[in-house]
Amino acid sequence: LSNPSVPGAENMKTILVLLFIASLAPSARAEKDILSLDSAASPETKSRFAMLDDVRILANGLLQLGHGLKDFVHKTKGQMNDIFQKLYIFDRSFYELSLQTSEIKEEEEQLRQTTARLQINNEEMKNLSQEMNLKIEDLIQNKIQLQEKVWGLEDKVTKLAIIQPTVQETNEISSLKAFVEQQDNHIKQLHRIVEDQHVQLDKQHNQIMELEDKLSHLELQELAENSFTEEQAEPEASPLLMHNSTAVMYQLQGAAPDCTALYHSGMRSSGVYSIKPNGSEAFDVFCETKFGTSWTVIQNRVDGSLDFNQTWDAYAEGFGDLNEEFWLGLNKTYSITQQGDYILRIELQDWKDNKRYIEYAFRLGGPETDYVLLLSRISGSIPNALPEQTDLRFSTADHDTALINDFSCPQNYLGGWWHSECEETNLNGKYVAPRSKGRLDRRKGLYWKPKKGRYYLLKSTKIMIHPTDLKIFD
Repeated sequence: LSNPSVPGAENMKTILVLLFIASLAPSARAEKDILSLDSAASPETKSRFAMLDDVRILANGLLQLGHGLKDFVHKTKGQMNDIFQKLYIFDRSFYELSLQTSEIKEEEEQLRQTTARLQINNEEMKNLSQEMNLKIEDLIQNKIQLQEKVWGLEDKVTKLAIIQPTVQETNEISSLKAFVEQQDNHIKQLHRIVEDQHVQLDKQHNQIMELEDKLSHLELQELAENSFTEEQAEPEASPLLMHNSTAVMYQLQGAAPDCTALYHSGMRSSGVYSIKPNGSEAFDVFCETKFGTSWTVIQNRVDGSLDFNQTWDAYAEGFGDLNEEFWLGLNKTYSITQQGDYILRIELQDWKDNKRYIEYAFRLGGPETDYVLLLSRISGSIPNALPEQTDLRFSTADHDTALINDFSCPQNYLGGWWHSECEETNLNGKYVAPRSKGRLDRRKGLYWKPKKGRYYLLKSTKIMIHPTDLKIFD
């Protein structure tokens, strides 16, 4: 009868108690009559009839207990209803989250498919552009040969100015001039076609960069501590494929202004070459050929054979072996970047031989500004670890004008760098292997540390620069 799930259980309890009391009433009246007839009854009999009051008290207590149980059942039902309502809300929220997750996965798959299609189109356009460039080169050679013939004819015309030329010579001159004009028109048309092709390549490339950026942000969530989890192959096409058709026609006169100009003058293999930026003396650099162009390397670290804890003057002028580990020098890098707009590419490799990269648009100041660096991220396959849109001054242990809370980063974390705060990324720090004991020793090492996330201990680094437009070399 106390089960709250049975309807009317409280009413049944009440009825049974009343029936019990009603059954006791006649017995009570009968006993009262006997007492009136025999007033001389024994004390034991009086005691037995006196228990009726106790029964009544017990019945009243049971009735109150029933009311209490009834109130408890009502409260319990209310609590159960609240719990069921919360469970319903939770189920509905979980279902909505599942739908949103499915939509995100579908969007990611669509982005990957679109990227693949754009990359295919970009490759086709690149092949077509290369074919057009080859045709242009052939036409240029033909034009040079024809010009030589025309110059020879002009000499003949000059000599024959007094003598009347024959009809045959006149016809020959006219036909050659007409042919030269026809070739010039053909070359101009091809130039326009190539320029249109490059415009389309630019658009395709910008779309690919945007999609790669979106995909890279999704992939960055999978990075693990001290390593880059999965191997990511370098892209087959660089974000800086040349936009300017005049780059093919670049004619080297004296030393080239940087490695990219050397590449377009015919030097297609990686190695040490001499360059001469505008307004600077000639000096040697290491040129790395990749992605259909050549990059000027300004820093290379591979095995820790070179101590990068150098003075300010050493960082300004450069140190190391260009075929091994080296720092090109701030003065030389500044002289190159003053020729136009450049991008900065950083390539990183961890101790599991996983590779990542990141690229920035950047500006580099001169020695009067302590070679201040201003960065803006373009693309990459690793989270950014350098402050953007912030003036970063270069400092070394013997030249630190930007103390952070009276604390010198170069003195405590070794190597010259563009510090914004200590314990952030320092690609010129001490070369430390993973087996090194002590957290403080590793923190002074060569590592990449995003603002939010774990640090990655590195095995090798390479910093390169490349112009964004070859018009500066025309």
